[in-house]
Amino acid sequence: MEYDGTDYHGFQIQPETPTIQGALEAALAEVTQGCDEGALRRVIGAGRTDAGVHAVGQVIHFDSLWSRSTAELQRAVNALLPLDIAVRELAVAPDGFHSRYSASSRQYVYSVFNKEQRSPLRERYYYRVSGEIDIAAMNKAADYAIGTHDFAAFGQPPSGSITVRTLYRANWTRKGDVVEFVVVANAFLRRMVRRLVGTLLLVGQGTVSSTEFEDILLKGDIGRSAPSVPACGLCLARVNY
Repeated sequence: MEYDGTDYHGFQIQPETPTIQGALEAALAEVTQGCDEGALRRVIGAGRTDAGVHAVGQVIHFDSLWSRSTAELQRAVNALLPLDIAVRELAVAPDGFHSRYSASSRQYVYSVFNKEQRSPLRERYYYRVSGEIDIAAMNKAADYAIGTHDFAAFGQPPSGSITVRTLYRANWTRKGDVVEFVVVANAFLRRMVRRLVGTLLLVGQGTVSSTEFEDILLKGDIGRSAPSVPACGLCLARVNY
């Protein structure tokens, strides 16, 4: 799936509120009503992206008695979806596949537009930050987050109380005025990426040192981490299986 999350209240369905899951289920219900005989077509996503968060690599699964080709189903569903949501690929899943629980890791990208003047064409997909940003300092701090840690300082668990996660990659790159943070983990806490980005940006701006970042991580005090940066810069880029 690919979608622009700007006008949606996240992936997960909510009553009388536009969501990605709600739009998908409505389109599927209309397309498959003849073959599924009114059965509930629950769409399950690999990641429950928050309000305003985008995706180019979201993976979903659903059950259906659809008997024609997957290409026909993809065309029909895309014809009914709003223009800011699209099914990029559609295939029959192997037995036992689960878009969320079968995933081994997820990759997010957070995009920063590093310039004082705003860019109207970037406002929906970038967080604009003016002033100098020290990429080397941010990468030094991000290295402390790689591995298995308790990330309680940067988010809350979507369910239960376990806040331990494993990060496989966390690094910043710059290309002109665009600065991107790529992070890969087995799973994420709620708003974890956006708090990590906010705190690492403080490192890049010289407000927090890399050793202070490590201490925030180790102490698990969410009160010391930065507030979540805006959702507009965050994109679910890939789900690995």
